[in-house]
Amino acid sequence: MRRVPEHSAPGSPSVTAFGGSVSIDIQTRTQSVFDELAARQTWKAKHFVYIVLGAAFLAWCADGVNLRPREVFNALPVIADYFGRMVPPKWSFLEAVWKPSVETLYVALWGVVLATIVGLPLGLLAASTVTRSAVVRAGAMGILNVLRSISELIWAILFVAAVGLGPFPGALALGMNYGGILGRLYAEAIENVDKGPIEAMEATGASRLQVILFAILPQALPQFVTYNLYWFEVGVRSATVLGMVGAGGIGFELITSIRLFEWREVGVILLFILGMVTIIDLASTYIRSRLY
Repeated sequence: MRRVPEHSAPGSPSVTAFGGSVSIDIQTRTQSVFDELAARQTWKAKHFVYIVLGAAFLAWCADGVNLRPREVFNALPVIADYFGRMVPPKWSFLEAVWKPSVETLYVALWGVVLATIVGLPLGLLAASTVTRSAVVRAGAMGILNVLRSISELIWAILFVAAVGLGPFPGALALGMNYGGILGRLYAEAIENVDKGPIEAMEATGASRLQVILFAILPQALPQFVTYNLYWFEVGVRSATVLGMVGAGGIGFELITSIRLFEWREVGVILLFILGMVTIIDLASTYIRSRLY
């Protein structure tokens, strides 16, 4: 058997005689990587200018919002007094809380379902991977911007006036606002999928619908599920606020107890909300861990 030369030029790969594997000069490569990182981290005069400008902008914004940190510290005893009045919670009030709590979950769940129905088609139209027409993409993106620029609280007030009190206007409000948000996220996820499967299916003569169903959506689906789970968590908290304007759920009970100065009932409601959000967070974390 012919012996492969063991000596090679400095810094070049060396080939072993029997294994046929290539060993890299790790030390030289590592040093070059560290040198590159050090060069990137070099501070320049423009970086200090950016920091000064950013600090000046924050100071200007603080003056605009009349920022007063001292008054925040002065308000801490007042807030502590409110929480003190909630102890001990009025546990007998649980009988009146569980049904509005389930209603809140209904609102959040159907809000995300409606948001998916609204956001997915618009997200597909807004993605350059799916839609080649710039006019259609701009139109879809404009609709998404309108939906998400209007707060869910404003949507809830409009729908309460249109369809009446109850959880239904709350679900519609979340569906409109979250539809704009999820549609934008869907579009970004679709645009970031691997182009290889798309090009392969197009080369075989697949239709546009087949490319979307079998090359684009399967890649983006895990991200879609992650987005929906996260916004369902947010929806539970948002549905609580929507109840304060008549959109059903536990928020209505919360604002009623606050107005009647029933702080022990408020404590029960807040603990119930905390428990719901914690359980949903743990469940969604488990589901996401199974997806990736």
